[in-house]
Amino acid sequence: MSASRVVQAFVLTVVLPALIDAQAPAGAPAKPDSPEVRGRIEKAKQTAGAQWAEEARFFCEAPRGNSPNDPVITPTKIFDNVYVIGNAGTVVYVVETSNGLVMFDSMTAVQRETQLLPGFKALRLDPERVRAIIVAHGHADHFGGSPYFQDTFGSRIHVSAADWDLMAKLPAGRGGEPPPLAPRRDQVVTDGQPIVSGDFQVTPIAIPGHTPGSMGYIFPVRDNGRPRMAAMFGGTILNPAPIPDEGVRTYLKSVGRFAEATRKAGVEIVLQNHPLMDPIQPRLEKLRARMPGDPHPWVVGTSGYQTFLDVMAQCTEVNLLRRMP
Repeated sequence: MSASRVVQAFVLTVVLPALIDAQAPAGAPAKPDSPEVRGRIEKAKQTAGAQWAEEARFFCEAPRGNSPNDPVITPTKIFDNVYVIGNAGTVVYVVETSNGLVMFDSMTAVQRETQLLPGFKALRLDPERVRAIIVAHGHADHFGGSPYFQDTFGSRIHVSAADWDLMAKLPAGRGGEPPPLAPRRDQVVTDGQPIVSGDFQVTPIAIPGHTPGSMGYIFPVRDNGRPRMAAMFGGTILNPAPIPDEGVRTYLKSVGRFAEATRKAGVEIVLQNHPLMDPIQPRLEKLRARMPGDPHPWVVGTSGYQTFLDVMAQCTEVNLLRRMP
């Protein structure tokens, strides 16, 4: 089968059923957990420890999709060169570079007016300076605001080839509403090929599973002048229920692949675009209370970051095991 037909088949069987709601709400489990599943959950909780206890609970026991009703967060400068805007379920990161601003994701078109642009204003950032928008994957809660930036400010939009194709074939919404407006096809993100803007360089890693072209990104940040390495796993499956077995198995392999890439890069900072499994509000509160010399609440350490991905992988295995007869 040709590569293009593989992508088409993946879209039809894995992606389209979940596109109306990019992260569908969780449903009731089909059957009680078996002793084996319960044992796997306990193992994941032991791996998680106190640091990732909430993550293990979320992925293994209580997954849910992001929601338009997730509470809005205070737009905040979280590193010397990084800002966060959005809500408890979905955020964007804006990075200051020597060549203007780079933004990761752009929320939905509606949230552009209610959260994204008001966040720029609150942070005294000029949206006209957004040179690039790097999209994690081709769902409207990640690309919806980008056509405005593309048309108004000439921002370049970066999406993987597979998800450019996905965005071009979006189905109508509920009630026959037209599909969300996607940006015009622009820059193609390629696995392992750096994206450079001035002094800022991002390394994309292909992580298919949630969509055929989901991407993770590894990039440097600065904390009080000290360089550190961050990563965003941009294709997290929050709720596995609508994803077929093939997609979940592909996703599990992607988690392992991203773990290897982030280990080699020395990643020690977790920045999620859907921070439901790693609640953002407590980290914001710790950041506001941070005194000189205190640890940064987003710096989890290199081993801590690998544990974060290990828990994600173990809970994905739990969700696959639940599907066995």
